[in-house]
Amino acid sequence: MESSCLARCILRFTERLQREDVNMHGFLLSVSGREIAKAYWFPFREGLPHRLYSVSKTFTGIAVGMLAEDGLLSLDQPVAGFFLDWLPEKPSPFLLRLTIRDMLRMATCYRRTAYREGVDENWALSFFTGTPDHEPGMVFAYDTGCSQVLAALVKRISGQEVISFLENRLFRPLGCLDPRQWLRDPSGCCQGGTGLCMSLRDMHRVSECLLRGGDGLVPGWYVREMGKKQIGTSLQENEEERYGYGWQCWRTRAGWALYGMGGQLSVLCPDRQAVLSTIADTRLDPVGVQRIYDAFFEEVWPYLPEDGRIPEDEAGLPLELDLPAAGLADDEAVSPSGEGCYIFCEPNPLGLKSLSLTRRELVLVRNSGSAVLSFARGKTLETSWPGAPEVPATVSAAWVDTGNLRLRCHAVGNAPCGFDMLLSLRDGFVTVRSRCSSDPLTAGYDGIASGTLQKGVPYR
Repeated sequence: MESSCLARCILRFTERLQREDVNMHGFLLSVSGREIAKAYWFPFREGLPHRLYSVSKTFTGIAVGMLAEDGLLSLDQPVAGFFLDWLPEKPSPFLLRLTIRDMLRMATCYRRTAYREGVDENWALSFFTGTPDHEPGMVFAYDTGCSQVLAALVKRISGQEVISFLENRLFRPLGCLDPRQWLRDPSGCCQGGTGLCMSLRDMHRVSECLLRGGDGLVPGWYVREMGKKQIGTSLQENEEERYGYGWQCWRTRAGWALYGMGGQLSVLCPDRQAVLSTIADTRLDPVGVQRIYDAFFEEVWPYLPEDGRIPEDEAGLPLELDLPAAGLADDEAVSPSGEGCYIFCEPNPLGLKSLSLTRRELVLVRNSGSAVLSFARGKTLETSWPGAPEVPATVSAAWVDTGNLRLRCHAVGNAPCGFDMLLSLRDGFVTVRSRCSSDPLTAGYDGIASGTLQKGVPYR
């Protein structure tokens, strides 16, 4: 291997992510336990907890595997037997035949998640009071509710929430020292399928432990089986999701992965003894996660040594990069136009009453209140979410062509999400088109509305 080949490959990987406008927050790459590269995009830094979304499922599954190793449950036991007090008077035979093994591999008796966020208090209870619609163990159907039940199962058997259970059995023994938390449902149970907030490097540390077979902390038999294809996923829309599903994790073209919405990934490649872990917010891009997979498997993976051995004197390694946030490309030739205050006809999908625009500030007055967004052309700024000063966010803006201002805002707290807005200004009119990732925080940022310039009205 040429001495600087791998360093160049990693740089190509990074440049490709930026070129394809993937909203990355950070990544870590290691081979045979040796750190090869790490990068953080502004304003993210090493050691900060990040919402991992469905990577939480893998951790919940690990806790279940530990309980099985302890002899406190069998994967072939019906899960309903542990929740007899939650069963309806006449439970469905589908529900009664559902095993823990089927839960781990997303082969439940539901087509979709049974609980309703914002409506149900006890998310796991909803799993047992819903209406099952098919025989369990037959087909893959992604169901976050089953992971919630598994978290409740850990609590029932161990007497501990899943985060406390793993704190003693996995996190502390591995030296995971960064701050972390696990968001709860309204009943106080850890959100087993989506709520873990953990640093990139601690997620990576656990993933390396799994690559090594569990280090005696995670049962070896469970690690061997969790990454195997336990059920087919050929009907999935995204390419990388069609290689099959293990136990609360996904198969990939070259191994398996911990996979959370928005680009939270740990990609384990046993054939190269490599782990790539990423944090991101790709939720505004329907193929954003696939872009990460493709960039890694096409730019880096083919050039990793097959024996996992990288020369100690490899030039340029390890790479440590601090990168700018993924900002919008500004057309410097475009002169900003259309400053002023615009009044909107009500009602409209965005709930807009008025909009005021200057060269550096956008003021939105909506039915839910007013919000101010300061921006700089072609740059990304730290700010707070409009109307929610307690939520940290980033904002970038650019004049993409004459009369068209694009503005993108991302929340970067416990619920990474965002909106992408285009303001088209012409002849005293503005039309606002906005789309958003689904989250309570982004309510009201999806739709189109038009307003009229009011002459003589102060911009606020």
